[in-house]
Amino acid sequence: MSSSYHPQTDGQTEVTNRVVEQYLRAFVHVKPTNWYRYLPWAELHFNTSYHSASGLTPYQVVYGKPPPQITDYIAGTSMVEACDKVLSTRDEILALLRKNLLKAQSRMKEIADKKRRDVVYEIGSWVYVKLRPHRQTSLS
Repeated sequence: MSSSYHPQTDGQTEVTNRVVEQYLRAFVHVKPTNWYRYLPWAELHFNTSYHSASGLTPYQVVYGKPPPQITDYIAGTSMVEACDKVLSTRDEILALLRKNLLKAQSRMKEIADKKRRDVVYEIGSWVYVKLRPHRQTSLS
């Protein structure tokens, strides 16, 4: 449980909010004032993404099966104009998301590569090793 005046007390909620915020940033890159329109897509992406803590997607945890795949929509195949418009907009949003995520991924790679360097160690060379304390994962 967390308090509205002290949200840091609930780490799980903070992590979820941070992830949803990252999704929304990728969606609303061009028009940040329309973030609320992309919230259902952020929710879908969160619920259908693999989570390392559970080893599954939240969708699989709840329903016991993999989430359904979103297929591309062929414009004009629906007899209902509103449905056609919504599905066409969905495909445009997903294409924009892919583009923005690829751009962000390449930017992150550039930043990470700036600090990387290839080092070749010869046999007998002395090196420093950073040891981390063992973390116990179970009670026994």
